[in-house]
Amino acid sequence: MSAIAIKICGLSTPATLDAALKAGADLVGFVHFPRSPRHVGLEAGRLLSARAKGRSERVVLLVDPDDALVAAAVAALDPDWIQLHGRETPERVAAIRAATGRPVMKAIGIASRADLDAVAAHAARADRILLDAKAPPGADLPGGNGHAFDWALLDDAALPAGYMLSGGLTPETVADALAQTGARAVDVSSGVETRPGEKSPDRIAAFIAAARG
Repeated sequence: MSAIAIKICGLSTPATLDAALKAGADLVGFVHFPRSPRHVGLEAGRLLSARAKGRSERVVLLVDPDDALVAAAVAALDPDWIQLHGRETPERVAAIRAATGRPVMKAIGIASRADLDAVAAHAARADRILLDAKAPPGADLPGGNGHAFDWALLDDAALPAGYMLSGGLTPETVADALAQTGARAVDVSSGVETRPGEKSPDRIAAFIAAARG
């Protein structure tokens, strides 16, 4: 990976996946969550994941999955990472990690300094922590809502090495986010879209260039 690890999440078509791979994404994410405009079924996910194999690390994003869904997603996509983006407890994270033998990335929603209290317990069980903007009350989605959180909340916070910064990042803001937080990994979904679920190859390339620049 490069000095800054970059994840493009919510990819759902071969063309936009190819755009992310061509631009040099370190990780590519496939969302399996029917309420999301970025949802891909397991068969579509299998084809996309196979297309990316050996070219980027592949992430399947699940939200509060039961054991059957975890097993089905791993069998279909053969992911390099499982991303958990719901209300999973540290114990659930550990159980999924043990059952699958795959590294797990746990997303934690941040809106206030108090939300950072959950980081330590999850970091003890997960292989990577992803800090996302907490979904607003009543939101249909736990992430991918296009909102950033106040990066100043991370000042002097005890964060695990390799944590990933997410939440409303765009090609226009990612460089400032990296400079302000010192993060070495970033994740984007809605910030490289023209409308929910529709990725822009140009914005993907611009995001990666801005993060690396």
